[in-house]
Amino acid sequence: MLKKVYSTILLFSLALCAKGQELTVPQLSQYIADNPFLMSPTYAGIGDHIKVRLNGLTQWVGIEDAPDTQTLAADARIGNRSGVGMLLYNDSNGFTRQRGARVSFAHHLTLDRYDDVFLSFGLSYNFNLFRIDVEQFEANNGQLPTDDKATTNHNFDLGVLYRYDKFYFSLNAGNVLNKDLSNFNTDIIRIEPNKLRNYYVYTGYSFSKIKNSKLEIEPSVFFQWFESDGRSVTDLNTKFRFRDFEDYYYVGLTYRFLNDQLGEPLYIAPIAGFKKSNFYFGYSYQVITNEILGYSTGTHVLTVGMDLFQGISNCRCMY
Repeated sequence: MLKKVYSTILLFSLALCAKGQELTVPQLSQYIADNPFLMSPTYAGIGDHIKVRLNGLTQWVGIEDAPDTQTLAADARIGNRSGVGMLLYNDSNGFTRQRGARVSFAHHLTLDRYDDVFLSFGLSYNFNLFRIDVEQFEANNGQLPTDDKATTNHNFDLGVLYRYDKFYFSLNAGNVLNKDLSNFNTDIIRIEPNKLRNYYVYTGYSFSKIKNSKLEIEPSVFFQWFESDGRSVTDLNTKFRFRDFEDYYYVGLTYRFLNDQLGEPLYIAPIAGFKKSNFYFGYSYQVITNEILGYSTGTHVLTVGMDLFQGISNCRCMY
């Protein structure tokens, strides 16, 4: 429990939240489970159906008040060249809570219909409500906060996606506007970063060793850099997909590390999932390899989804 005076608690909490939560959805391995729209607005409306994905992420099982995140995402094609999507999320981390929504629009260009070359542009509006649960604090020396510690944040994400056959490359910028610090007091402004921008690249390629083989291998890389403090992370992913007509099953592995600690992974995550008819299921178990390992059994990531109203567009640009 907290044993420090309120001012110290508040300063530490805000600093931790700014560095840990970034006022957005935490990006771990959820995007690999056939859910790339969670990562980038450029994927909105790719396909001939409405995609719905529900995701739950429980970090550091066994540690009290560890991060916990839930998301509900849906996107669909509109017209011949555009797509829209919406994401709702709820995220908790200790005494902090953030809830929000993201509304996305994407425009898709067909550069070469015969070789399947596509270029997509995406834009998202983000609404975020961030709150510190001060009612859970314990009084120390008679000091407790009496006012509500919550902020409302508005921001935007931008992205571009290039696809050539089974190769893809996505470049994105999240939270492009600076944070408004006018409501913060002088002491907090000294440690509170006003830059929330983070830049990320997602690229990969799916191939088969033998033509018409049912086995596809998809290596991919996810790189994210945070402007506020200069830290960056990289995911090295490999997925093996076994196709059965329109259905498939997959297994794979994700290796995440800080870029200044290449040989010291933050976690290693086996992944598995399947698509059966219009139903999707994905699961990932993240094996923690740092000092938290002695206190936690790992992190669980679960994704379920449905594809609805197949055939609502004539788009052949699937992913």
